[in-house]
Amino acid sequence: MDNSFRAWSECAADLVAVAAGRRPADLVILGGQLANVHTREILRWDVAIAAGRFAYVGPDASHCIGPKTEVLRWSGYVIPGLCDGHMHVESGMLTPAEFARAVIPHGTTTMFTDPHEIANVMGLPGVKLMHDEGLMQPVNIFTQMPSCAPSALGLETTGYEISAEDVAEAMQWPGIIGLGEMMNFPGVVNGDAQMLAEMAATARAGKTIGGHYASPDLGPAFHAYAAGGPADDHEGTCEADAVMRVRQGMRSMMRLGSAWYDVETQITAITEKGLDPRNFILCTDDCHSGTLVQDGHMNRVVRHAIACGCDPLVALQMATINTATHFGLERELGSIAPGRRADVIFTSDLRELPIERVIARGKTVALAGRITTECPHIAWPAAARNTVHMGAEKSAAEFTIPAPDDGAEVAKVRVIGVVENQAPTQALEAELPVRGGRICGQGDICQIALVERHRALGSVTNGFVSGFGYQGEMAIASTVAHDSHHMIVVGTCAEHMALAANRLAEVGGGVSVWKDGRELALIELPIAGLMSDAPAEEVAAKAAAMVQAMADCGCHLNNAYMQHSLLALVVIPDLRISDLGLVDVRKFELVPVVQEGGQEDADA
Repeated sequence: MDNSFRAWSECAADLVAVAAGRRPADLVILGGQLANVHTREILRWDVAIAAGRFAYVGPDASHCIGPKTEVLRWSGYVIPGLCDGHMHVESGMLTPAEFARAVIPHGTTTMFTDPHEIANVMGLPGVKLMHDEGLMQPVNIFTQMPSCAPSALGLETTGYEISAEDVAEAMQWPGIIGLGEMMNFPGVVNGDAQMLAEMAATARAGKTIGGHYASPDLGPAFHAYAAGGPADDHEGTCEADAVMRVRQGMRSMMRLGSAWYDVETQITAITEKGLDPRNFILCTDDCHSGTLVQDGHMNRVVRHAIACGCDPLVALQMATINTATHFGLERELGSIAPGRRADVIFTSDLRELPIERVIARGKTVALAGRITTECPHIAWPAAARNTVHMGAEKSAAEFTIPAPDDGAEVAKVRVIGVVENQAPTQALEAELPVRGGRICGQGDICQIALVERHRALGSVTNGFVSGFGYQGEMAIASTVAHDSHHMIVVGTCAEHMALAANRLAEVGGGVSVWKDGRELALIELPIAGLMSDAPAEEVAAKAAAMVQAMADCGCHLNNAYMQHSLLALVVIPDLRISDLGLVDVRKFELVPVVQEGGQEDADA
């Protein structure tokens, strides 16, 4: 935790003196309608704050006011600062400092972050950089040590590999709250020694093990996964998923990110089935900068849960006290109660949740949607800014898929099928035309390639994808390619795919969209090829231009870039691409692109 912020035990004498009226408070809030998330009721109570913590929370705080006490009178609602129970800072394309600056005006005062994106690129040193910058912020950023880099051993290669020894070392860092999502669920189910060792190191440290069970199978495999130790899971997509997780003593994390809309389909476990809501948590998982700047962060998730039929106070619990309790921090944050960190939001409407004022650790950090505090940056080293190593310049020939040598005019191939607003894909099949010795995309089916960018091996893996709706000659390339973070290139034209890939090598990473021989949009992400340390508004503007460019290329999916960036995530079914080939995640094995008598490795 931030060493500059005094622990409750260190300032208890001050808090007692303020609550008793022997010493004036630093800040008093009068007249508000306080949301008590412990009892799920609204109380017309006052609040007194000292040393950045709540000292008195009760009917009348007038005895806590002295000559130098700041007094805020507010007749609206006073609610706890919002907590994001599972998220990746890198998905915002921002550093921790800029991410904090973007979300603070939306009322987020606590984040539980898993920096496994940078772990795949830079290993433990990258995680340490994220951890250190997080601790510098005026809000609470707790880091989960990434568990799976690579996410599935043998199915992809990464820039660095995380070991059980790395996990054990990180558990001693001051801001580490637990183990990041245990993505290698087949490894856990099959008793993989490293996965079990990582979870054991976390358990010995008394910290929380994050879960990631991305399979619809709720039989013995799921029960075996739960027995391994993961305490939560955010990969559920339906009511049955949510129900089974909480029945196993896990917390069901329901996410609303830029592209993942899994709250509505699971919250019925509470609103209709009537399960105890204290075992459910709201989170975002992945939000890009455009969503953060334009739509909000956890306030957006809470509003959405309410719109889905959830009682406002229950929704608030799932974004505050439930999250704090899950991570063993109920006595530290997540509610407006004595001793807790003084993280408070003023809002005039519990359903629409406008954020009028944000207080973090007793200080106003945002007012009327504008940040009023500084978010310090670390000095990102050169090693973090020079991470795109894809070898020689790419040519169009490297983005072609040879046809089987059988003289046929069509070839039967496997196709990754994108599903709007969901992380899982479909494993599709199609018959595509053969022209000039190569297999060509047709209709909605275009090409996808993964360009190796960590060790300059020069390899390019090719396949097919559908669902984006791209038309004409175009390509989009991104060095954000969960989780191995090589470079994903999707396009209808091999020449354009080469142009986009070479452009990202030139600028050191990011996203580039090309159409008809020219670049329509570029987002530079110089830090690990994942993030920019530019202000969130600037990155969001470039992200908006990227979204428009994708639409100009024919794509009208909601937040299609998030779908694009996850097409290499080889632990979410059904079909993915990696630097080693096409991956059938249902079987956790590599499969050829071409089927039925075609060459066995057409995607190499």
